[in-house]
Amino acid sequence: MNRTGLGLRVLTLAIATSVFAGCSFAPTYETPKTDVADTYKELGPWRNAAPSDQLERGDWWRDYHDATLDDLEAKVDTANPDLAVAVDRYDQARAYLAQTGSAQFPEINSGGLATRNRQSDHRALRSASQPTYYGDNIVGASLGYELDLWGRVRNTIAAGKAATQAASADLASVRLSLHAELADDYIILRGLDAQEKLLVDTVSAYEQALKLTQNRFEGGAASGLDVARAQNQLDNARAQTTDIRAQRALYEHAIASLAGESASKFSLPPNVVELPLPSTPVALPSTLLERRPDIAAAERRAAAANALIGVARAAFFPSISLTATGGYENTGGAGWLTAPNGFWSIGPRFSFALFDAGKRRAVSEQAQAAFNEAADRYRSTTLAAFRQVEDNLSQLQLLDEEARQEDAAVASAQNTLHLAMDRYENGAVNYLDVVASQTAALQAQRTLLVLRDRQLRASVGLIRAVGGGWSTKDMPGADDAKLAVSATGIKKE
Repeated sequence: MNRTGLGLRVLTLAIATSVFAGCSFAPTYETPKTDVADTYKELGPWRNAAPSDQLERGDWWRDYHDATLDDLEAKVDTANPDLAVAVDRYDQARAYLAQTGSAQFPEINSGGLATRNRQSDHRALRSASQPTYYGDNIVGASLGYELDLWGRVRNTIAAGKAATQAASADLASVRLSLHAELADDYIILRGLDAQEKLLVDTVSAYEQALKLTQNRFEGGAASGLDVARAQNQLDNARAQTTDIRAQRALYEHAIASLAGESASKFSLPPNVVELPLPSTPVALPSTLLERRPDIAAAERRAAAANALIGVARAAFFPSISLTATGGYENTGGAGWLTAPNGFWSIGPRFSFALFDAGKRRAVSEQAQAAFNEAADRYRSTTLAAFRQVEDNLSQLQLLDEEARQEDAAVASAQNTLHLAMDRYENGAVNYLDVVASQTAALQAQRTLLVLRDRQLRASVGLIRAVGGGWSTKDMPGADDAKLAVSATGIKKE
């Protein structure tokens, strides 16, 4: 073929490529529909957040104003192995996206060989003038480029980008969960410290009550039964103190693991602290879809599954590539890299499966089913997120009311105990009334401490439910942000 004919064919191919370049068989993607209310039902004393009221990016736990908690939370980003696993998965997703992106460009390869060969004496059509032994030296290069006429490459890249964004959101979700879990465990541990302090003070008071009862028994004013009851109360309080210490040890070990330290080397000295209840801003329900990393991850996976439908459908059409090869070949003579030894080949290549027993149709149906699954998972994740917000809002509202009621119960129990002790010392009642009053007072005080811990834990749950300070703007793509991990933790590049 002359050069004019070759140029005409190349021009025709270029025109066809421009016509089909925008073709894609992926369905037009829409975020799966989910029912979103105008406001939260259990909002109670909390109010919808104004734009300036949003939680800080990242360090939301500082609202509890506890330096020890701040130090522990900082270790999560630098030493927690579960977070490191999530970072590794994100790095894998980024690498896969780079792999898929390379298909947009031509692939160029080079190679060569230098062989010594022997022909069979009985080779078909061999002439007597052909040598039995000969050398074959080849050096050359090849170029291949797939024409993405049906959108297979573009949809593969789109799926890879959405999967990378989902991995980024997964990383944020793991980080949020780990920080929330540590804050929750820390609140429980400090609550146990407060209960231990209460029980230690109670043991001291019961020891004094036992001594008083023994003195009255020795003076003939009390019975041995009163002494036995006082001793039982004291022993029971001591046993409760030991049980609290046993529970505390488990949470101390859990905190060590979250902070990336060995439980055998880690310790937190007991300390009674008053953690403030933060005022968590709650955005409108519609913004929850943007502020929950797990929702964002589910939505991005639905988008990736949608793009893969286009990849599956493109298989019904021919795969067309441009190929070119060239180089030099010499069978042993002089002047290897000279024009007479040159060779080249250029032209389009296509492949198309004429019969596959329904394989491509099954792959397409599988891709559609995968998208349906991803869409349903998105809706499930969204509904679970709204439920978690409502759960924690209702807990904060009702626990606040319950705590006020329990405050009154503690005051009443303490007053009853004082009256019972006074009447016992004056011989008006036996020690059974004192025991009942002591038990009620201790139970009321421990209940109040537990309620306060539950309020703090519900506030952590609410922060976790609204996504912390995260937003979909933090995902790579919109502003080309990239996450990386270094020796000092996670940072933006």
